[in-house]
Amino acid sequence: MSGEAALHYTLHVNGSDRDVADAWPGESLLYVLRERLGLPGTKNACDQGECGSCTVLADGLPVCSCMMLAAAAVGRDIVTVEGLGTDGELTDVQQAFVDHGAVQCGFCTPGLIVAADHLLSVNPAPTELEIREAISGNLCRCTGYGRVIAAIAAAAEDRSAVRG
Repeated sequence: MSGEAALHYTLHVNGSDRDVADAWPGESLLYVLRERLGLPGTKNACDQGECGSCTVLADGLPVCSCMMLAAAAVGRDIVTVEGLGTDGELTDVQQAFVDHGAVQCGFCTPGLIVAADHLLSVNPAPTELEIREAISGNLCRCTGYGRVIAAIAAAAEDRSAVRG
């Protein structure tokens, strides 16, 4: 650790406090989630905040966890893709991705689902343009986005029918 003191802190992740011990001060939130806390759903692709595969919610807002120091997340409410559902059940957004074939290789899927879930929480009836803008920070090389957009629109429609 090149002479730096190890850190010990607690992160609030997916509704639970999680201890992080012997951490290096420069560890990203992405690294800590995956390697220290055993939450592999958040993916590491670019490590530069460009692809969105590592998107999580921090205090309800989508962030690239590769660009946030884990120690800076202390005191914030962090939600990963694993924290969106309950009891191992798929969320409506996850189910829509399955139903509409929006899952190809799956590498970008967790980040897209987190971004889509956030969008629908703040805008329950987004237009196609609003959907495209909400996922513009999430790169996918397999789907061409058509099925992803259809899945998000379907989840919005299903939520509207439930509220209706």
